[in-house]
Amino acid sequence: MKLALAALALVVVSCTSEKPAPAPPPAPAAKAVYAFDAKTIDGETVKLDRYAGKVLLVVNVASKCGFTPQYEGLEALYEKHQSKGFEILAFPCDQFGNQEPGTEGEIKTFCRTRYSVKFPLFSKVEVNGPNAAPLYSYLRSEKPAEVKWNFTKFLIGRDGKVVKRFEPDTTPEAIEPEVSALLATK
Repeated sequence: MKLALAALALVVVSCTSEKPAPAPPPAPAAKAVYAFDAKTIDGETVKLDRYAGKVLLVVNVASKCGFTPQYEGLEALYEKHQSKGFEILAFPCDQFGNQEPGTEGEIKTFCRTRYSVKFPLFSKVEVNGPNAAPLYSYLRSEKPAEVKWNFTKFLIGRDGKVVKRFEPDTTPEAIEPEVSALLATK
């Protein structure tokens, strides 16, 4: 009996003795936009690391939106700062009120002829939901919230990380001071 009780006590002690918990794994390094690929409006898949070291403005755009005239301000911002290391990456999106129904060719023609857009245009994407482009899932995770409408803008620093998010009614002209400040830092 004593032997059985001693064995039982040993089992209880060994089962309840706390072992140190393993150290948690190190936090993964935050991704940057440079980790993603995107398809250009001409169908070429490109790695966004081609923009490494530049200040970026990522914008979901549409041709039949009340904010469509912002293309003019975006192009002016691009022309003024592109030589200093600034790029605008425009992603057409048809998720909001069917305001970008055209094909890639139609979108490209519209942007080039109506607004003389020279900044990079990419293929049409979804920005919310289960079919959202991976880049947009990342952007939304960095500045949490669904994209509310076309012409939502994400300002990206030279390190590829999201600095700030601007809602559609924020004009390119209003963003310029922040773009200039980022461009001034090396």
